[in-house]
Amino acid sequence: MEFNKEEFEKSFDEVFEQKSEEINSQLDRKILITMVGDVNCGKSSTINKLMKEDIVSVGAKPGETIHIKEIPYKENIIFVDTPGLDDVVKENTEVTLKYYKNSDVILFFLNAAGTVLSENELNNLKEIEKVSQEIIIVLNKIDAADDIPALVKYIQDHTEYKYPVTPISSRTGENIIMLQNKLLDVLEKKSKDIMFAMNLKEKASIANRWILAAGVSSAAIGASPIPGSDFIPLIGVQVGLMLKLSTLYDKPISKENAKELLIATVVGNAGKTIFRQIVKIVPGAGSIIGASVAGATTVALGYAIKYMHENNIDLQVEHLKPIYEMLLKKEKEKEKQQNCDGDDNDDNNITSV
Repeated sequence: MEFNKEEFEKSFDEVFEQKSEEINSQLDRKILITMVGDVNCGKSSTINKLMKEDIVSVGAKPGETIHIKEIPYKENIIFVDTPGLDDVVKENTEVTLKYYKNSDVILFFLNAAGTVLSENELNNLKEIEKVSQEIIIVLNKIDAADDIPALVKYIQDHTEYKYPVTPISSRTGENIIMLQNKLLDVLEKKSKDIMFAMNLKEKASIANRWILAAGVSSAAIGASPIPGSDFIPLIGVQVGLMLKLSTLYDKPISKENAKELLIATVVGNAGKTIFRQIVKIVPGAGSIIGASVAGATTVALGYAIKYMHENNIDLQVEHLKPIYEMLLKKEKEKEKQQNCDGDDNDDNNITSV
């Protein structure tokens, strides 16, 4: 089976439109992130550190947070500060529970320097999980506590390992990226992660996350036993990655430019009229070699685009291609080294036996 230029372009156009629509639909959605915890648990400072901007006033005193407070951020993100249910004015309990139910994610704060997961806090958590299970437990102030792993295990044991526990310090910024990733995990399930990601100041770790995930997906496609059948899925992964990175860095890319970049790099057949089976594009498709090459080409493409966006280099073929080829060479060398290390380990295991 062969893919001619017209078929390729038609398939590319369909994939580009589909991926563009998926991303654009995210940008119209609202994100509701609700915070719950005592006044001294560092909710406000955590949000400020996460977004790298003073969007929430800090220094609330006991008794001040007895009502729900909405904190809009940009156009489509709303942070909601709520007290524990035991501190809520009784007539507001139903309203508070409604916020929890409608939230995309709930950040349940605990103070590592205080009494971690007190009876009241555990009761609050049990009431909240009746209306929502999209909960991330944030163990803050780890810079002022000892034996954090023991505290994390204590929380996990007493919450039946239902929710991720993220130990952070909103004062020093330790593990803020971990919290960012946990939030993205939840929002990705709701198709709202791109909207949240593009509003974060720290974009490099998000780009890396997307690039590596796309590499894994491409490797799985490259290992397909039927060369040629997964040509379109591979394009879908790579086009989706290009569009996500361009959205993340707020550097729009046109369909024609994206097509040209993909042909000149991954496909490698710019100017030719015939696009052959995917085995021609991904040598060894249907094998471990095919998987590694498919993953390597996607990862190299992603890192090249990321590099250019971060360094304000125009996303043109003549600029992208040398960077892509350099990164692709590195990815292949890394893959080769990993395979060699694996062979050495196998040899060692045989020897030890």
